Amino acid sequence: MGKLELETFLSHLAVSRGVSPATQNQALAAILFLYTQVLERELPWLDDVIRAKPRRHVPVVLSIEEVTALLAVVGQATYLPASLLYGSGLRLMECLRLRIGDLDFDRLTRVRT
Repeated sequence: MGKLELETFLSHLAVSRGVSPATQNQALAAILFLYTQVLERELPWLDDVIRAKPRRHVPVVLSIEEVTALLAVVGQATYLPASLLYGSGLRLMECLRLRIGDLDFDRLTRVRT
């Protein structure tokens, strides 16, 4: 395969397949390795490749009113873990594994181990 075929393939990944930039870069690295290390051939500079666009991930954050409404409807058994998750920023498994010995009641903090 020559320069045109390689550029077409890498552009196809970005345009038609909609892959992430990391996937396109991995394919390019594999092609470079194949040509330089296995085939022992110089690869022409691939400057006409359409690059994959990074996707923006916007986190979903609840408003104070939504959190208040959510905490108002959760059951008694899940109120404490749910309010801890919201108020302390603990991850779910950190909250579920929390023990009484992990808390410092004098300082109102979690003891780091």
